[in-house]
Amino acid sequence: MHNAPIDLVDVGAVLDGNPRAVHFKTAGPEKAELVGNVMGSRRRLAGALDTDERGLSGALTARLSRLHPPVEVTSQQAPVQQVVLKGDDADLCALPVHLQHGADGAPYISAGIDYALFPGTGFTNVGCRRIMLRGPRQAGVDLIAPSDMRAIYLDAAARQEPVPVAYAVGSHPADYLAAMVSLPSVNELDIVGAVRGQPVPVVKCVTSDIRVPADAEYVIEGVLDPAGHVEPEGPFGEYVGYYGVVKRNPVLHVTAITHREDALFQTVTIGGRYLARTDTAQLTTMKTESAAWAALMAAVREPLAVFATPSSGGMYNVRVSLRQRVPGDARNAIAAVFGSHAEAKHVFAFDPDIDVFSDEECDWALATRFQADRDLIVGSGFRVVPLDPSLGGARTGAKLGFDCTIPFGKADAFEFSVPMPPVAKPAAPQPSAAAALAAGPASFLELMAALGSKDGREILRELDALYKARRLGRLDDGRYVLKGNGK
Repeated sequence: MHNAPIDLVDVGAVLDGNPRAVHFKTAGPEKAELVGNVMGSRRRLAGALDTDERGLSGALTARLSRLHPPVEVTSQQAPVQQVVLKGDDADLCALPVHLQHGADGAPYISAGIDYALFPGTGFTNVGCRRIMLRGPRQAGVDLIAPSDMRAIYLDAAARQEPVPVAYAVGSHPADYLAAMVSLPSVNELDIVGAVRGQPVPVVKCVTSDIRVPADAEYVIEGVLDPAGHVEPEGPFGEYVGYYGVVKRNPVLHVTAITHREDALFQTVTIGGRYLARTDTAQLTTMKTESAAWAALMAAVREPLAVFATPSSGGMYNVRVSLRQRVPGDARNAIAAVFGSHAEAKHVFAFDPDIDVFSDEECDWALATRFQADRDLIVGSGFRVVPLDPSLGGARTGAKLGFDCTIPFGKADAFEFSVPMPPVAKPAAPQPSAAAALAAGPASFLELMAALGSKDGREILRELDALYKARRLGRLDDGRYVLKGNGK
């Protein structure tokens, strides 16, 4: 909670790299309520789906298996339409929209979830788009990246028809997760219900036929100008941690703004040096993991876990663990993620004993199970996300796979056994080391167990005597053996 009054220009500095969500009680001269970084940690996203960090990806997959169609309510029943503003009263500049990064082209609405109708189907498309304010009634909307929303817009623009659209600002974290997911031939309001775990209440917009969540904090209604990608939009700090350049994008004309009486405006963090603590990286992580898991389920028999690192923007570095059933499974898993909608750039495959959420364990496996001339998979000419500045403007790019698994069939080999603290197993009591070894070869710990030793040094004295008597030998696996014992 940030109770002290704060100028909007200072909001970005408070949120940058902050591991906590922040609720500003008195932001800007209007003393508006503003919340930021709500989804900036995996733990908080997991809490939204009633699970923990490790169970988040599985919980999302499970919820997506059960769609919930929306339930329509009246305007009187919809909290988001308690206040309705039209005409000059629908003023974007009256909202607590702050400049997020120093070189941004203007203040951005970064937490908008957009809703638009698929032509001819009655289905609703749901996605996330940033909005650069140009003035009280107009803004530039990012529609560069391939998406259903971009396809809807280009189809209408070709006919010189405006596209009605609505943006919910201030939504349940489940709604943002749903906006990152794409399922074929589905009303995407059903996906929102699926991720929430119950039908989403929707209300008809006041200036269009679009249905939006009735429990949102704000909804901005408008139309996208059919003139095309004409508005200079940007620069803006992007999810990869660098600036995106000025682009040309469509213009949004605002027709209405509706909100709750006690509305809480939301901002989503994106970009900067602390990517792992931003909303955008954490949300992108879930999109990546969902797409990668779907590909893995079709490619290998037993995938176990997948984790997209938020510090890579939630997309570029993906870790996979699997149980190899046949030689080549690890490479198949890597290839499957390469070709999926995860858009991963680097894929790391690990054995079941490696925790993909642990930087330490993954670093250890890369250091000790990977040989570059044997285990590196290099490919070029892949579809890429163009925001990666290392592409240098190229439209296709390279991908790397790191097979960090133990060579097939070697998992039980002694050289890959992990040293653990000694824990003695119960053994038949023996009066001496010689008597114990007369029963068969034994490790030092097995000798301690047979002699009931909690120390071990007294056994060394017995072994020393056996060495001097030339009666003691060692096997290749290190166990002690009596010479001439037939072993």
